[in-house]
Amino acid sequence: MIEPFAVTLGPGSSRSNRTGSWRSERPVYVDRVAPCGHACPAGEDVRDWLYVAQAGEPAYEAAWRRIMDDNPLPAVLGRVCYHPCESSCNRSELDGAVGINSVERFLGDLAIERGWQVEADKPSTGLSVLVVGSGPAGLSAAYHLVRLGHAVTVRDQAPRPGGMMRYGIPRYRLPREVLDAEIQRIVDLGVALELGAPVTDLESERRDFDAVFLAVGAQLDRRAEIPAATAARVLEAVGLLHGLEDDGSAMLGRRVAVYGGGDTALDVARTARRLGAYDPVVIYRRTREQMPAHESELREALDEGITFRWLSTVARVLPDRLVVERMELDENGFPQPTGELDELAADSLVLALGQDTDLALLDRVPELRQDHGRVEVDETLSTVCPGVFAGGDMVPQEQSVTSAVGQGARAARSIDRWLAGLSTTTPNHGEVPALATTETLNTWYYDEVPRTHRPRLDPAVRAETFDEVVTGLDAASALEEARRCLSCGQCLGCDNCFGVCPDDAIIKIGPPGPGGYLIDLDFCKGCGLCVQECPPGAIQMFPEDG
Repeated sequence: MIEPFAVTLGPGSSRSNRTGSWRSERPVYVDRVAPCGHACPAGEDVRDWLYVAQAGEPAYEAAWRRIMDDNPLPAVLGRVCYHPCESSCNRSELDGAVGINSVERFLGDLAIERGWQVEADKPSTGLSVLVVGSGPAGLSAAYHLVRLGHAVTVRDQAPRPGGMMRYGIPRYRLPREVLDAEIQRIVDLGVALELGAPVTDLESERRDFDAVFLAVGAQLDRRAEIPAATAARVLEAVGLLHGLEDDGSAMLGRRVAVYGGGDTALDVARTARRLGAYDPVVIYRRTREQMPAHESELREALDEGITFRWLSTVARVLPDRLVVERMELDENGFPQPTGELDELAADSLVLALGQDTDLALLDRVPELRQDHGRVEVDETLSTVCPGVFAGGDMVPQEQSVTSAVGQGARAARSIDRWLAGLSTTTPNHGEVPALATTETLNTWYYDEVPRTHRPRLDPAVRAETFDEVVTGLDAASALEEARRCLSCGQCLGCDNCFGVCPDDAIIKIGPPGPGGYLIDLDFCKGCGLCVQECPPGAIQMFPEDG
């Protein structure tokens, strides 16, 4: 039998002297808030699932399930989200932000390929919820509610589900087989999906349910009063995209002008290019710097040959051309007409001036309707009507697919508490941890690893097809990208603290990672070496009391 190794403490050793009595400050393991998760509108714990994904196979499924705790559409958001998480990533100050969105898409696509499913294993509550609208907010709410044990019915007037994900985002950005797969996974949990079923009388239909979540998307085009000849072809952006999804046809002609400056305007111009327009032009009243469209979408449009008329407005529409007026910015940065006119050949003009939500279903519940065309809600997404909640494009908050997914999850939690007879306000569990910043990290421990960018179709090829423009990372690149995460503010199990402690005061109590270490305060003298050598900044010095 091998005897355990014995250590004899000399009378002058630190452990013999219990050097903890020398300490004026103590190190404490902390869990700071990672900026990526803090910035995620969908509420994902990005650092958490990236940490799991860094192990590679077979941990990918576990990482995907961590995402699915918050977001039921990872393959969709891995394509259409504008990833504010990456804009907040601390690694951007080192060698480039982690490609979080790329890794999320990789995991979402892998889940579809392998048929991974989640379970609705909570016992039935016997309570029912009506969700009006099958867009991202409605689907997210339905997913979370059914997993909480409630019976959920989703009603939508459209013949196919997805809302603006299907009827507002072109296929070259979001392939329909990806959207359909992730929606089917939600339906397979037991969500009742009723299509071609508009809700026209909310007051009547809500009587059959214990709660209602309103998630009608913004699918009404805003109008503009532009003089037009009777023969002029003036179309509306959302109606055009909706029609393309329904029957795949559009009569635009070869010369197409689009009036507007948002992402929808770019989607229409790029779609027109794919439909055969040889020189689509976007007309915008302000400058490029003031354009609300995302820079990535603008760059792709320019690559595909879309031209732009900045500081211009459409003054009149004639049968085969437009009269365009040049604008100039005043001292406050607002565009003002100059009276300088020009003509632009055009077979059709598409108006992309923004969208509004159709609130006709609220006609018999006037207290819900607001003058600004939105439904007023509190921080829990509750309306003034008990048991009626609203989210997505219906409420005055950020309008994006990612934000809508997050609102659906938040509404589900509020509805669940309301159905249980509890306050819808989220319980306060104490002080919120501080945000992990580059100042709290020890970045010299991290090697510089250039970011891997997702491949894109060549502009000359993609302008001729609706094939997906941005493709995904391969398995090796996705793993490397996940491993670029700095684990900001959370222990990553590197053993540095264990190795550098001169007093052997760091004790391993579990596997490497969060919660895997303990500090023996009898012997820690508060030298702070562990803090200085912790790469993610997961240890902090605090003054001793008294």
